[in-house]
Amino acid sequence: MVDLIPDRPKKGRGAVSNASGRYEPFTRVAIDDGWNDPDGSVGPDGFGEPPMSPAAPPTEVTWDATRSIITRNSSPDVPFDRSINPYRGCEHGCIYCFARPSHAWLGYSPGLDFETKILAKPEAAALLRKELARKAYKAEPIALGTNTDPYQPVERRLGITRAILEVLKETRHPFTIVTKSNLVLRDLDILAPMARENLVRVMISLTSLDRKLSRVMEPRAPTPERRLEALRTLNAAGVPAGVLTAPMIPAINDAELEALLDAAVRAGARHAGYVLLRLPLEIKELFTEWLETHFPERKAKVLNLVRDTREGGLYQSEFGLRQRGSGVYADLLRTRFKQAERRLGLNRGLAPLDVTRFAAPRDAAKQADKRQLSLL
Repeated sequence: MVDLIPDRPKKGRGAVSNASGRYEPFTRVAIDDGWNDPDGSVGPDGFGEPPMSPAAPPTEVTWDATRSIITRNSSPDVPFDRSINPYRGCEHGCIYCFARPSHAWLGYSPGLDFETKILAKPEAAALLRKELARKAYKAEPIALGTNTDPYQPVERRLGITRAILEVLKETRHPFTIVTKSNLVLRDLDILAPMARENLVRVMISLTSLDRKLSRVMEPRAPTPERRLEALRTLNAAGVPAGVLTAPMIPAINDAELEALLDAAVRAGARHAGYVLLRLPLEIKELFTEWLETHFPERKAKVLNLVRDTREGGLYQSEFGLRQRGSGVYADLLRTRFKQAERRLGLNRGLAPLDVTRFAAPRDAAKQADKRQLSLL
């Protein structure tokens, strides 16, 4: 019988393993050929070298050949019907990310591949302009960052999110952003003027105030301090920015719920939300591996509490339950959030974004020409 090589964590990455996606016809399994000793010792004859920890796999970026950029949904669990994701995969490496299983559709693993094989959409702005120009198009807020983070590290170099925002600014189209990154501050020159017209709202995702825990949960996302500073700067500039405490993981970060909301309010947040941990498809195995690696003494407790919120399983797919769960623990978490919400005055009187200012790209161009002519 051959020995399997145990998966080990890679520095700067969230997933421990890289199992084949669920649509692949074959499964890859690493075995020990006897040349390396997993406990780090050399061979009995004294020759050879101790095994090295596996190097962190580099990030690979390829172009995504998408033909449309606005994704539609009819889910009653989310407050929007359309979204844009400039990237597939996310280098932040959050182990709990509910988008991980989508990488299997591309022939990749929801594990390390999701964090290291990023598909970028360089034509996103041009595609958006084309879709907004359709005669039948009716403006409603577009959500950015619903699947993967629009401000993940590669955005600093590629600027695809920035190009999308420029189209939304030109057409005065309302939108929302969810991000873990303070890179959003780069685009304040677009966000602040649009906020004055009630066209934008930002949510900063904050899961822990503990830097060590945050690094384990989200290895390549900015620190909690940087996210709070982004929240503070956005609100000071007049951009309505709230906090999303998601996910709340039983016995990992759930005790911080009130502290997270308190810190966000001190940074100017006036709206907030939370989501209970979700473990669909391959995330169950990835999350369990992650617990075994980083919190072995808490693994059984965490999983048992998750089952308490999911009617004995690790996931519920029903609308209305996916985000909040059910049972005693889920009810307690909901009560805690509601009490903090009332105490801090959160989520009061938030006006909907203005959809009446939208001007289709062709009309926006004509209006720009008229403005130029009026200056002559």
